[in-house]
Amino acid sequence: MALTDTQVKNAKPTGQNKTGDKLSDEKGLYLHITPAGGKLWRLAYRYQGKQKTLYIGTYPETSLSRARRRRDEARLLLDDGIDPAAAKAQDKTTRRLSASDTFSALADEWLDKQCSSLAATTRKKKKDIIDKNLTPWLGQRSIGDITTPEVLAVIRRMESRGANELARRGAQICAAVFRYAVQTGRADRNPASELRGALAMVTVNHHAAITDPVKLGGLLRSIDAFHGSFLTCCALKLAPMLFVRPGELRHAEWGEVDMGAALWIIPAGKMKMRREHVVPLPRQAVEILKELQPFTGHGKYLFPALTTSARPMSENTINAAFRRMGFAGSEVTGHGLRATARTLLDEVLGERVDLIEHQLAHEVKDANGRAYNRTTHLPARKAMMQTWADYLDKLKAGADVIQLPTAA
Repeated sequence: MALTDTQVKNAKPTGQNKTGDKLSDEKGLYLHITPAGGKLWRLAYRYQGKQKTLYIGTYPETSLSRARRRRDEARLLLDDGIDPAAAKAQDKTTRRLSASDTFSALADEWLDKQCSSLAATTRKKKKDIIDKNLTPWLGQRSIGDITTPEVLAVIRRMESRGANELARRGAQICAAVFRYAVQTGRADRNPASELRGALAMVTVNHHAAITDPVKLGGLLRSIDAFHGSFLTCCALKLAPMLFVRPGELRHAEWGEVDMGAALWIIPAGKMKMRREHVVPLPRQAVEILKELQPFTGHGKYLFPALTTSARPMSENTINAAFRRMGFAGSEVTGHGLRATARTLLDEVLGERVDLIEHQLAHEVKDANGRAYNRTTHLPARKAMMQTWADYLDKLKAGADVIQLPTAA
């Protein structure tokens, strides 16, 4: 006889069966009552001569009427020669794959694959672009259903805010995510690859740099006279002398500095080219570090933030100091000091270009096309860095200034 709602509600384990009790309904449906008192709907059926069982649901979440409806749906599949248990498993797999095929899921998966080759700051920037500018509009769409006009609409949304560079980076990320989807068999084409010519032109603004020796001398004197915090003053003095990237300077750690060997070894994970980089420390740099060590040597960073030693100083500190000295952003930037060193080391001091490029941590290859390793020409680079520091001292004192030739 068919079960009633009251029977199902009041059913309790009898304790006579270790696996629980069974109350039969109609057409193979039954209620399995576990020894602990749980109530599970199951369907007993035969498929291709074999006795099988299909889980229907849990009571009371699945009521008697709903259990019967699911039983009837399963029996219709049997009438069509389909195993309802296999169909249920296939449907579950399809839903799982569908969730993993959204743009958001593919973007996260692609970014995770890039972790080993991206600096933490670079990964965060890409993650921010994805989360704030792409996934709000593309995130829940199936990767294979997204069209080129849809991608263009998202990129145009960024352009409408005047963020052309952000839009360009967003388009690059989209192209990379779709390319990864094609490579992993979850998309047939890359709609972002067809955006060429549809994006707004991006004006490239090079970092402002001083390349006139006289003006550089003035900058160095301003740095010496700057009345900022002691940590900021030390960073300002080292920036033109070592000409590393601003992020590399502010993330410098005491554990990377060998004062005895006068070397600063920056780990590959902090470098743009993902290779360990050696910075020879001229005598003047070592003296600055010795003055700094009593203040921050007990912590991790050479230049910790003012509020916590767990983080390095702000990325705006150096440029903000230049602005306070009266130098406009169009005159000098922290990153522009690299161009200053590149120009004057070559055109004034006559240093070898390959040594300069290597010290800038740029890609440099030998005659056989192999990338220089971190210790290549280290003695020569040590000499070059000392020559550069001595030259800066002379410029600061206003002596031995050599003007660059001007165009006719």
